[in-house]
Amino acid sequence: MRDVKDAEDVAQETFIQIYKSLSQYRSQGFKSWITRIAMNKAIDLKRKKTRRGEDKQYPVFDMELIASDEEDLLNRTIRKEKNELFKRKLQTIPDNHRVVLTAFYLDEKNYEQIAQELEVKPKTVESKLYRAREWIRKKWKEEAWK
Repeated sequence: MRDVKDAEDVAQETFIQIYKSLSQYRSQGFKSWITRIAMNKAIDLKRKKTRRGEDKQYPVFDMELIASDEEDLLNRTIRKEKNELFKRKLQTIPDNHRVVLTAFYLDEKNYEQIAQELEVKPKTVESKLYRAREWIRKKWKEEAWK
């Protein structure tokens, strides 16, 4: 659609049409059926805008750059907040788990690098990370990470 508002409108119209037409669905290719409805709604909107002379041609590369920059900023902010939460929660973890978790997640080291530092084999690091993650699953509530 090349325009966020148009895409939202098409999505909304698609869901409304799916709801209205659900009784007519014949249990054959649900995904294809929904896709067909969405495509038809998109084509209808495009034709409607062309008839009205509203159809603007947005350069695709400009829209991609804008979306990409906003997404990167959002992802960086979310990653930063999660890292800060993780650092606080990390203080409650036993030392043997904290070492490998810090190295892997915060320092972003791979198994080989961690293995060299700890003077163990990479498979041992993998096992330690597995045990640390299991400890976290058991001790921390999942809702704290949402």
